[in-house]
Amino acid sequence: MVLNLREISTFTDFFVICSAASEPQLKAIAGEIETQLKQNHQVRPVAVDGFPASQWIVLDYMQVIVHIFHAEKREFYSLEDLWGDAPRLAWESAA
Repeated sequence: MVLNLREISTFTDFFVICSAASEPQLKAIAGEIETQLKQNHQVRPVAVDGFPASQWIVLDYMQVIVHIFHAEKREFYSLEDLWGDAPRLAWESAA
C-alpha cells in the first residue's frame, strides 16, 4: 500500500506499507528494496530501523518511508488507519 502524505505531513511525502509472512521474508524484502534502489537509482536510505526479530523494519528515504511489517504487527499498529485521511495510490508490482 502507498499512502500519499504530501498534503498532511511535514516529514515525508509517502509511506509504503507492506507485509511479510516470516522474519526471513521481512529481512529479504528490506534487503531487496535497498539493493534495487541502490543499483537502479543510486539511492540509499538515510536510516534503517528495526530488525526481523522486531517484526517491523523501517527504511527512511526522506521523501519515502518504507514500513515492512510481519502481518500480525501490521494489523496491530494499523498505520493505514492512523493515516486514514491520506489518499491511497494505485500501483502495479514489477514483473
